[in-house]
Amino acid sequence: VAPEPERGFEERFGTQWVVWVGGVALALGGIFLVRFSIEQGLIGPGVRVALGALLAAALVVAGEWSRRNELRLGAVAIPSAHVPSILTAAGTTVAYATVYAAYALYGFLAPPLAFLLLGVVALATLAAALLHGPALAGLGLVGAYVTPLLVSSDEPSFWALYLYLTVVTAAAFALARARLWRWLALTAVCFATLWTLPGLAEAAVATAVPHTVYIVIGFALAAAMIVAGLLFGPDATPDTVDEISSLALAAWLVPAGLLTMVSGHDSVALTGFTLLVVATVGIARKSPAALGAAPVAAGLAVLVMAEWATETRLDTLIAPAGPVAGAVPEPVRASFMLHMLAGFGFAALFGAAGFFAQGRSERAVIPQVWAWCAIATPLAILVALYWRIAGFDRSIPFAGLALLLAALFAVATETLVRRPVRPGLAAGQAIFAVGSVAALALALTMALDKGWLTVALALTVAGIAAVERQRPLPALRWLAAGTALVVLARIGWEPRIVGSLVGTTPVFNWLLWGYGVPALAFWTGGYLLRKRADDGPARTVDTLAILFTVLLLTLEIRHFVQGGDIYRPAGPLTEVGLQVAAWLAMAIGLERLRLRTGSIVHDIGALAMAALALAGILGGLVLLADPLVTGEAVGGPLVNLILLGYGIPAVLAAILSLVARHTRPMAYRAVAATAAVGLAMLWLSLEIRRAYHGAVLTIGPTTDVEQYTYSAAWLGFGVALLLAGILLRSQPARLASAAVVTLTIGKVFLYDMAGLTGIFRALSFIGLGLVLVGIGLLYQRLLFPRRAPPPAA
Repeated sequence: VAPEPERGFEERFGTQWVVWVGGVALALGGIFLVRFSIEQGLIGPGVRVALGALLAAALVVAGEWSRRNELRLGAVAIPSAHVPSILTAAGTTVAYATVYAAYALYGFLAPPLAFLLLGVVALATLAAALLHGPALAGLGLVGAYVTPLLVSSDEPSFWALYLYLTVVTAAAFALARARLWRWLALTAVCFATLWTLPGLAEAAVATAVPHTVYIVIGFALAAAMIVAGLLFGPDATPDTVDEISSLALAAWLVPAGLLTMVSGHDSVALTGFTLLVVATVGIARKSPAALGAAPVAAGLAVLVMAEWATETRLDTLIAPAGPVAGAVPEPVRASFMLHMLAGFGFAALFGAAGFFAQGRSERAVIPQVWAWCAIATPLAILVALYWRIAGFDRSIPFAGLALLLAALFAVATETLVRRPVRPGLAAGQAIFAVGSVAALALALTMALDKGWLTVALALTVAGIAAVERQRPLPALRWLAAGTALVVLARIGWEPRIVGSLVGTTPVFNWLLWGYGVPALAFWTGGYLLRKRADDGPARTVDTLAILFTVLLLTLEIRHFVQGGDIYRPAGPLTEVGLQVAAWLAMAIGLERLRLRTGSIVHDIGALAMAALALAGILGGLVLLADPLVTGEAVGGPLVNLILLGYGIPAVLAAILSLVARHTRPMAYRAVAATAAVGLAMLWLSLEIRRAYHGAVLTIGPTTDVEQYTYSAAWLGFGVALLLAGILLRSQPARLASAAVVTLTIGKVFLYDMAGLTGIFRALSFIGLGLVLVGIGLLYQRLLFPRRAPPPAA
């Protein structure tokens, strides 16, 4: 078959574009003609309605005549610009507007007669669209839904509007079902639900009854004619989720939930929303095509309960009147009964539906969706009720409810384990097990103080990881990572976990529980998750394990040094030295751990801790916390703040250099060794100054004996480093020895020569000379010995 030649601009303009514009112009012209006659007062209401009806009939007759003439002549129509279809569509739009104006604007028609006439127009449009095709359906549908905007009244009636919209929607759904036009069904659902927005604004200050009735009827029409496999809906593919079927129900659930919230949880709106949620669960259980609407229903149920729980209302905050009761009028007190019944009902509905859906499908995704709804909905609703009624305070009754949920989820898990293998059954077991762990953690939170929420959520991460080991479901891994991030957000909100109640006892305070238990839980969870795969969730949990460990050490040190106030800005040498030592110890531990796990998280974590420790050394120990700068008292000889701030970090930096000698690049080891040598030099020098000046290093003059002691001690330290480098075969240690000796040489020649006098100047140079000769011998004999030349042949 030869391809159809491409049409040019003139052909498209003359055969298509002018037809489209003409059809729209006809429809709008009829509506604007009516509007103009109203504004100018040219003709009476009765004549306006009659002329509108005549124009509608003329357009429909012209469209039908054109269609029959087209068939008689055998003309080939252009589907995208079908003249008969467009003429008929314009006529039906004018007919909708005429009947609506006669009923809503002028009161010529009683509600039953208006409903009958609107039904006749809708059926006529349906019949015409069956003959003329989708062009009529699309234009007629848009015109019908836009009509209430173009023909308006100063005193609109929502009952009249919703009656009109219901008939139009029913006709559109019937046509979409007859022709299996999915696009038409989706378009009708969008227009019909968008018309609920004016009602939402009105329901905030007036009754919600008409809006609730309209939403319920629209939902029923969608369920009856759009949902595949249900009543009059199209045939459904077994165990397959259909997007249009799910969207058709979900689109009506959203305004129902919003109506409930904006109306202040009006009893009619809440009843209608509850009815729709129950119907959605029943429909999704009967027809898996509509399963996509079940999570939407669950989410909206939780949202409605959460909005009710968090709204501030005067009637729930009133104290008893006491002796003056009855003397002045009081607001009506709030009753929790309706919402508690609704919350428990939603929880039981999704819990039971999710459990009984397990093992009844040939596709695993269907029972998985039901299982997630079954555990998430009751838990979230219980949290919302707990907030509204108990205010997140300690509550044994709510803890008992959470324990009951944990027991029910555990029983569901064990029951599913005993069933024969079916698609999705293993995943369902894992999901219900996660629900049991989460409910148990929630019970601990409700039974104990507020800070235990952090602990409970962290323990849930380890629990989920343990369940994932038995039931390898990818969603469980991401759930563990997500829960860990929630814990992180919680401590970001209040680092002290329980605010000012953190306590002043060193170590054994709320920081230990709020950071130590989560750190332990995350280490356990990361280890379990890593056994299966070192993927994103495992790395997330491992990262948070490192972070919480660092925060635990850092905040506990700060809490100890600052007397319980972790927000105090400045820290003395004690705090800086302990922090640097802790970070170096973490870097050493992670260096050892990364060799065992091979995890990139532990690798990067070790580098990060080393960098943090280096920053603490340079910025804290060398600059800000140096007792020569601050004038801080360092305590007694040897065992003092100098040892804490410089000696212990020097040893740890040296250990880090040795641990990384075979696993890190030379630059890393050189930096670690330099840090160790630098800290050791500072420790040695400050201890000498402590011996000559006492606890406060800035008091008193520097004598020749002290200066000579520095030179001698530095030389001895340089020799010790050289011997250690030779014994350990460590080039960084030998290079550090060379640096120390060079520094000592510079001091002797640049300072001691001019600063020292008498015997100390001579001793300084003699000692330096002897040591340098000894160092030369060591290098010649041990490191670079000369070999005797071979005997001559």
